[in-house]
Amino acid sequence: MSDLKNILNDNNELNEEKLMQYLAGNLSSEEQNAIEQQMANSSFSTDALEGLQQFKNNKDINAYVVELNKQLQQQTANKKKRKAKHKIQNLQNIEAIVIIVILLCLLGYFVVRKYIEKKQPVKPVIEQTQ
Repeated sequence: MSDLKNILNDNNELNEEKLMQYLAGNLSSEEQNAIEQQMANSSFSTDALEGLQQFKNNKDINAYVVELNKQLQQQTANKKKRKAKHKIQNLQNIEAIVIIVILLCLLGYFVVRKYIEKKQPVKPVIEQTQ
């Protein structure tokens, strides 16, 4: 269960720095072999490398990553705002409905009580004499 919060940092997967160094050719042959073995076992790493190879230079990659992070933060912030807005409105609506129902019940009670009082004939009190 603790792994659910750590979805991006898997020790078995390659990190961004290693992939960038591999693409630039800055790794020793042993490190390159280790990375290639990891890529053979993981389709995710292979796909990541293929995607990185499509960029012509590192500046494009960094700008793309910054833009993706910016969009992701904006989307999550918008979703949080919408959820908070709906939550408050729903609470206010429920409170208003409960108050209206209570007032209607009280009004109904008093109307029925007045109606019953008008319907009942007044019985004269007859005193019995003995």
